[in-house]
Amino acid sequence: MLPKSIQNLIDELSKLPGVGPKTAARLAFYLLSKPDSDISNLGESILNLKKKLKLCPNCYTITEDNLCRVCADDKRNRSIIAVVEEPLDIIALEKSGGFAGIYHVLGGAISPIDGIGPEDLRIAQLIGRVGDSEVEELILATNPSLEGEATASYIKDQINKKSIKISITRIARGLPVGGDLEYADEVTLRRSLEGRRDYV
Repeated sequence: MLPKSIQNLIDELSKLPGVGPKTAARLAFYLLSKPDSDISNLGESILNLKKKLKLCPNCYTITEDNLCRVCADDKRNRSIIAVVEEPLDIIALEKSGGFAGIYHVLGGAISPIDGIGPEDLRIAQLIGRVGDSEVEELILATNPSLEGEATASYIKDQINKKSIKISITRIARGLPVGGDLEYADEVTLRRSLEGRRDYV
């Protein structure tokens, strides 16, 4: 029987995605071997995680500044917006080095099973953003899953209903169906961006 403090840590670590009880136990015992200063730094980082963070008012990714780094960069091509589900998808696309435009983070994907509808995402903000700007192309870079495809299709339909004249493309199928952008390698992401086509 483990001491309560260790068991509590294992239980909390087990709640993290991709961390099972065995991995959580290994992490807990690893932390026991570290100096108090390292554990304090980790604890402080976790406690302060959300204190300075806010959403970028343009693209809705997470930032500590008034604008995120991409939106604040004058060298970015503002005529192209890549629509992604989560902030981690931006990190994945940026690592590919194949995209110089700007982003829009939806905050998830349409998933009726999980009770997530279009009104729960930042689709209305996207439509307003596209309609009020000089955007020429919208890259639907949602995940190649059923939910991601449903979300991309819904966005395309909404833009067509508003008669907004814009090129709508979908990232190429270099990504495996059911996969997430954050786990794809840089070459696959670059090819997906380069091979994008009209979304019909």
